[in-house]
Amino acid sequence: MSTVAIVAGGPKNLIPDLNHYRLAVDYWIGADLGALLLVNAGIKPNLAVGDFDSITPDEKKLVQKVAIQFEEHPVEKDKTDLELAILHAIKQKASRILLFGVTGGRLDHSMASIQLLYRLLKKNIIGIIIDTYNWSELYFPGVHEIVNDSNYTHLSFLPFTKEAVGITLSGFYYPLSNETIDWGSTLCISNKLISKKGTFSFTDGILLVIKSREVLI
Repeated sequence: MSTVAIVAGGPKNLIPDLNHYRLAVDYWIGADLGALLLVNAGIKPNLAVGDFDSITPDEKKLVQKVAIQFEEHPVEKDKTDLELAILHAIKQKASRILLFGVTGGRLDHSMASIQLLYRLLKKNIIGIIIDTYNWSELYFPGVHEIVNDSNYTHLSFLPFTKEAVGITLSGFYYPLSNETIDWGSTLCISNKLISKKGTFSFTDGILLVIKSREVLI
């Protein structure tokens, strides 16, 4: 499995320690400010891409010096810096793409990031959005295993399509059997695993699965 990590320029407090993912990542991409965040974390970007309007000229020079490949685009363009990074990751034949720094800022960017997961899912690429408090992933119908993670103890299942049909949860504090949830339902919000592993399954629709933890104030 080839894993590509993309770091965008979301709020720094929502980006976990990227060095924790070094062993799992084969290729690093920094999108705009995300490239500088990688450099500051001591990680050499395989690619720095974007219009770089979020960093100073001196910071851009630093990124150019450190990055293996540097690709600058005009500010006025049809694709966001994040989408440019994702398209490059797809060209690298990634089987899994980890997305950092894509939530917690502008709501339109956060929503677009979640929708980009659908583009990856259609290409049979695992796309995961990770921030300090959440781990988000889309799933097609089937039977899926989920492992207990002490970093993200709460589990929620939301319909990405208008409804998700036949949801069954096994190994959870609140089990479920063959239920249908639609937009606006809170039935599958904030569940927990009661063992090391559990399974969730459904027969139709697309599910957004969010693993999360409490926000520290």
